[in-house]
Amino acid sequence: MSAQDSPSSSTACSASSESDVLRWSGRDTGWLSNLFGTAVGAGVLYLPINAGRVGFIPLVIIALLAGPMIWFAHRNLTRFCLVAERPDADITATMTDRFGQQAGSLLTLAYFLSIYPILLLYAIGLTNVTEQFFRYQLEWPAPHRSVISFVLLAALVIVISKGERWVLSAVESLVMPLVVILIGISLYLIPQWHLDHLFLMPAPTELAMSAFIIIPMLIFSFNHSPACSAFAQAYRMVCRDTALCARKTDRILAVNAGLLLMVVMLFVFSCVLSLTPAEIQVALQENLPVLSVFASREGAGFFALIASVIAFLAITSSFFGVYMGSIEGVGGLFSLLAKRVTSIPVHSDASTRIAKVLIFLSCWLAACLNLSVIGVIEGLLAPLLAVILFFMPVYGYYTIPELKRYRNPVSDVFTVASGVIAISGFIVSKWL
Repeated sequence: MSAQDSPSSSTACSASSESDVLRWSGRDTGWLSNLFGTAVGAGVLYLPINAGRVGFIPLVIIALLAGPMIWFAHRNLTRFCLVAERPDADITATMTDRFGQQAGSLLTLAYFLSIYPILLLYAIGLTNVTEQFFRYQLEWPAPHRSVISFVLLAALVIVISKGERWVLSAVESLVMPLVVILIGISLYLIPQWHLDHLFLMPAPTELAMSAFIIIPMLIFSFNHSPACSAFAQAYRMVCRDTALCARKTDRILAVNAGLLLMVVMLFVFSCVLSLTPAEIQVALQENLPVLSVFASREGAGFFALIASVIAFLAITSSFFGVYMGSIEGVGGLFSLLAKRVTSIPVHSDASTRIAKVLIFLSCWLAACLNLSVIGVIEGLLAPLLAVILFFMPVYGYYTIPELKRYRNPVSDVFTVASGVIAISGFIVSKWL
């Protein structure tokens, strides 16, 4: 978010009491919705199928491990963004300022490559979901893909260009129905639970291997790092006391992590208990979302409609956070490139405008052509995201003086180990 989208610096922490700063506000609810929406993409519909193969009790254990992994990593990344040398600096500028030009350039490139392909996938997914909704739910002739994608992307970009308040209101209006639907489905499925699943335990070696693969999947399914920089910047602009600002953002992130685990894992647990081993196996082989499995049951066709609604809400809410991260990545790369070629610094507003144009055109082109970018995402996302999310902030704790206060050897080792598991588990899953 730009400085003009935030309240003036006259409302900085120095002019407010600590209790006023820490008091929960409507703005906090909006950012909570943005973080939650960024994390919950359409992948939530595939998560129960992949998670169901380990059994219920192991899944509970895995979820309890994934919770701290998600919380520590995103808290650390946000804290890193809070210690920017300039109030209006985004994560790419902060990495360059703190780690130097060369390391900052490499990290900016890694940040861009870990986020931008996801945005392309969301642009394609939104177009596909809308096109299928016209054809199969409304039974109307679908407009051409170029028209659908242009209208959708233009509407989303217009909302984002209106500023922080519009974005937070839009995301909140998307996330609330999504939460209600996910909880509603979870409760609806309770009469169909197979309670014998509660006592199924795979062999120790199978359990260990499944956990090794599924923990990274849960971590990346709950990833909301693209929104962390804008989140930190928004609060840094109104609270110049970094330590107090960190307490504020820590609290919002903690509530978000709890909400993610409660809502999404309730949905996953309920779906897992409602599926038979045969259904899980078929879904794995055919790469079906969980609601398509339920829709195939006699008299349950409404799940097909619900699946489209969930996918649209989830992808749209995720789009806002990932878009903001992509703008920072493209703008940061453009500034670095322009400075290297011309030796003249490019104003951040100019690089942001250029980034917006390039991102809109590339997303529209990808959606029109229905490009297959899943392979690109799978090849780049895990290792690069782990570097940005798990490794870089911890390294900053031990190299940046302003972050020294947050050093905790136990949680730092746990976070780095989580990143190693995320990368290695992802790689192993590609071999199986």
